[in-house]
Amino acid sequence: MSVPNHSSRTKAGIRKLSEGGNGLKFKASPASAAGSPVSAASSPGTRMEKDTMGPMEVPASALYGASTQRAVLNFPVSGRPVPFGILSAYAAIKSACATVNLGLDRLDLKRTKAIVAACRQIADGLPEHGGWATHFPIDIYQTGSGTSTNMNANEVIANLICLANGKPVGSSKDAEYLKAGGVHPNDHVNMGQSSNDTFPTAMHVAAAVAIYRELLPAVQRIASELEQKAKAWDKIVKIGRTHLQDATPIRLGQEFSGYASQMRHAEERLGRALDTLSELPIGGTAVGTGINAHEKFGALVAAELTAFFSPGRGKKGSTASAGASSNSLTFREASNHFEAQHAKDAIVEVSGHLKTIAVSISKVANDIRWLGSGPRCGLGELVLPAVQPGSSIMPGKVNPVICESAIMVCCQVIGNDAAITLGGMGGVGSMLDLNVAMPMMAANLLDSIHLLARTCHVFTDNLLVALKPDEKRCAELIEGSLAMCTSLVPVIGYDKSAALAKEAFKQGKTVRQLAHETVAGQKDVSGKEITKAQIDKYLDPWSMTLPGGEGSAGG
Repeated sequence: MSVPNHSSRTKAGIRKLSEGGNGLKFKASPASAAGSPVSAASSPGTRMEKDTMGPMEVPASALYGASTQRAVLNFPVSGRPVPFGILSAYAAIKSACATVNLGLDRLDLKRTKAIVAACRQIADGLPEHGGWATHFPIDIYQTGSGTSTNMNANEVIANLICLANGKPVGSSKDAEYLKAGGVHPNDHVNMGQSSNDTFPTAMHVAAAVAIYRELLPAVQRIASELEQKAKAWDKIVKIGRTHLQDATPIRLGQEFSGYASQMRHAEERLGRALDTLSELPIGGTAVGTGINAHEKFGALVAAELTAFFSPGRGKKGSTASAGASSNSLTFREASNHFEAQHAKDAIVEVSGHLKTIAVSISKVANDIRWLGSGPRCGLGELVLPAVQPGSSIMPGKVNPVICESAIMVCCQVIGNDAAITLGGMGGVGSMLDLNVAMPMMAANLLDSIHLLARTCHVFTDNLLVALKPDEKRCAELIEGSLAMCTSLVPVIGYDKSAALAKEAFKQGKTVRQLAHETVAGQKDVSGKEITKAQIDKYLDPWSMTLPGGEGSAGG
């Protein structure tokens, strides 16, 4: 890692830190490795630790301390721990903060390297200690500022350093140990920081990385597949439908170009979301004033995180993934720390973009479900791939299960957005100088990102790739549609065209058949005789999918 504009002595120290290769990797959700041995303590039972409220019994094998244990006892609510994405973001943030504090001459090189090494272990998921979930057990529904999670991270980092120094877990507050160069969870790991700026920063970093690495490539992929279908099916003319009733003809490729455009707009929305998330609250500490933090701390940490997530940073640190935008993640200090910490408008905005994307996906999935209905008594213009039996009682039935799965995901994302919106509301989550619904908002936001990313891939792999058109069915339905009479409006007028459609329906004939019988030989609106050949030309479905012509166009 590198920090600009520091003394030559600290620059040299940072170079030593870099030469060691911090190798910190940002992971979305590693396995818990629950069955692997725990090295923090080999004996069962508990150990006694202390915090400012007094002694507290802590599981002997736990890497956390008294503050975390109090939170475990206080919040046995859902059994769902804070998502690993937040914890991995915390590892990156704590590492960046230590590096910046080194450059600011506030932390020595030995302690900085120890903190960075411990953060690397957390980012890797702590498999050698039984998995991350063992040591980060605090429920999502905890203190609304995320203070418990911040202290959980501080304690785990400090205790990992104890083990690295050959000291027992729980030694991080021992005076002699600290005097000899040990690391304190508050004084060193949390230096220049507060839960009130680190947790919202972790929210931004975790969401930005998840969008950049998971959702953006997934949206780009589904958009590309839809574009390919739009191009391949552009010659297939079918009947259009408005209000679920027959409308003028449209090409199947035109419909799919609309779906593809929705996904390209989704891609643009994610770009705006990333820009919103790039503004970080770090440096504001408790209430946004920056008390106990260097005035350049926020800007320098943001720069350090930007360097960390740069694709060109090195093999171990690169976060760019195949299909993702070539532009790297960039972070900047919040322009106003009071807005960044007192409210969570940025998170509400990003969730709104995700909700819009969910609505777009639901439209695509539902239309394909409708167009594939049948196989004999539905619309049947698309042939959906058969992926599993559809009924336990009706043999041979195949259902549009991939569409249904996608639509359920969209419902969940919209529900998540409702919770996030409430969490950001004044008087609910945002109250005076701090938002107090952040863990819930973070969990729902990351859940939405993950669900949308996975459903885009599932929808592409298990449905779009093998989706086929039924060209014969498209042709049959379009010839039988009464909406074909729309192209006769410039020839015989709206009223006569409407009467023709009604009579064709009454007699069970096509518009073309009845027009040949009743319109051929009559005069058009200009007084010229109409021939059957002209009628066939007017009723050419392809021509109706192109702009042009005169008269009312329906609607």
